[in-house]
Amino acid sequence: MKRSWRNEQGSITAFVAVVAFALVMVAGMAYDGGQVIATQARARSDADKAARAGAQQIDITQLRSTGRPVLDPVKARAAALSYLRRTGTTGTVEVDDASVTVRVSIVQPMRILPVHDRTVVAVGRATAVDEATP
Repeated sequence: MKRSWRNEQGSITAFVAVVAFALVMVAGMAYDGGQVIATQARARSDADKAARAGAQQIDITQLRSTGRPVLDPVKARAAALSYLRRTGTTGTVEVDDASVTVRVSIVQPMRILPVHDRTVVAVGRATAVDEATP
């Protein structure tokens, strides 16, 4: 008795299509996921560096008269925003007495996965200190 393969014609095509789709999704998760992780690291780094740039703007007159490091809020905010502009990052800056808090937001587009772009938000904080005091 001879077996006929006619009833299974085209089944390999469907299998290849499903496997190819699955492979593209796995590759997308690896690539796009890696890009999101790298963007998170960049956002944290930019927020931290901008906060440090702002925290360096100490009011020298106040420091000399009271011995307490107090930020010049205008200069601190301007320095932090200037750093963000140089890096091409958008964010907000809050200055409070001796600390600067920077919140950075970066949109990471998804290149392979069919989902919406991810918005990565990171917060960096730096405090001004008087390094001359032991």
